[in-house]
Amino acid sequence: MIGGGAETQTALDDLLRAAVDRLTAAQVPSPRADAELLLAHVLDEGRGRAVALALVGSPVDEATAARYESLVDERTRRVPLQHLTGLAPFRGLELRVGPGVFIPRPETEQVAQAVLDHLRSQPTASPRVIDLGTGSGALAASIAAEHPSAEVHAVELSDQAAAWAEENLTPHGVTLHRRDLRRLPEEWQASFDVVVSNPPYIPPHMVPTEIEVREHDPGLALYGGGADGLEMPLAVVEAAASLLIDGGWMIMEHAEAQARAIADRLLSDRRFAQVRTHQDLTGRDRATSALRLRRADQDLDRGRGDAARPDTARGHRPSSGTSMGE
Repeated sequence: MIGGGAETQTALDDLLRAAVDRLTAAQVPSPRADAELLLAHVLDEGRGRAVALALVGSPVDEATAARYESLVDERTRRVPLQHLTGLAPFRGLELRVGPGVFIPRPETEQVAQAVLDHLRSQPTASPRVIDLGTGSGALAASIAAEHPSAEVHAVELSDQAAAWAEENLTPHGVTLHRRDLRRLPEEWQASFDVVVSNPPYIPPHMVPTEIEVREHDPGLALYGGGADGLEMPLAVVEAAASLLIDGGWMIMEHAEAQARAIADRLLSDRRFAQVRTHQDLTGRDRATSALRLRRADQDLDRGRGDAARPDTARGHRPSSGTSMGE
C-alpha cells in the first residue's frame, strides 16, 4: 500500500529504477514496460497512475516493496509477465491466464476482427460460431463480446487450458466443450456458420527462441504435429468441412511459411471455394479463409472435374494481398 510508517517506507522511484536495471541486465525484451506494469499490478493501479506515483517518489510500505521485488525477480528468470499479473489484454478484454495455457498474441486480434467483419456482412441474425482449440478463450470471448447476437461455442482438449478458458468465456455466455477437435460429435455436422481457429502449428524442429514461449507456453498449444507442423491445421480444415453449413465460412491462423500449403490444400479440396490468404499488419501471410460449398454443388463439382472450378485451374493462386480486418 501507499504510505505507512516512516521506518517501513520505500520510495517508488527507487524501486522502479532498480527494477528496470535488473530487467535490463537479465535481457528481458521490454524492461521498462514490464517494470511499470508489474508496479501497476502490485499497487492495483493503472499503469499511468503507477508511473505518476513513482515520478513524485511516493512511498510504499515494506510488504508492497517486497512483493514487487519478488515479481521482478521472477521476471528476470523469464517467467512471462502475464503469468505474474495473471492477465493478458486482448481486444479490450482482460483475460485470465497462467501456467498451462497459451498466452494470446496481438496478431490473433486481427483474426478476431476478420470474423467480426464477416459476421457483420452476413444477414444471419444469430450466427453460430465455433472456436476450435480455444486455449484461453481469446477468440471466442472477443467475438461474443463484440457480436452479442452470435451463439458462440469453443472447443479445448487440455484440462488446464479449459480451466482458464472457462473463467474467460463464462462472462460472455460462450459454451465451452472439453473435446478433441479431431473427434467431434456427428450431430454437430452442418450446424455452424463460422469456424475459427488458432491451432498449434509450429514444426517440431522450429523450437521457439523466446524463453517465455519455449519454457512456459504448453507444448500442446505450440507444436502442430508432423514434420511440417501441419497435422493440427489440416485437422481444423477437416473439422470445418464437417461443421460448417452450406455457404459457411472458416478462417485459421498459421505460420507465414505454411500459407501456401494450407491454401493449396483448400484449393484442391472440393468442399471449399473462395480461398483467401490474409496478411497481418506487418505484411506476413498470417491466416487463410475459405467458404464451404453447398453439399449438392460439391457432389456436382466432383463429377465435373477441375475444369468446373475456376479457383483450382492450373496456375491459379489463392486471393491474397488483403490485410486482416479490412
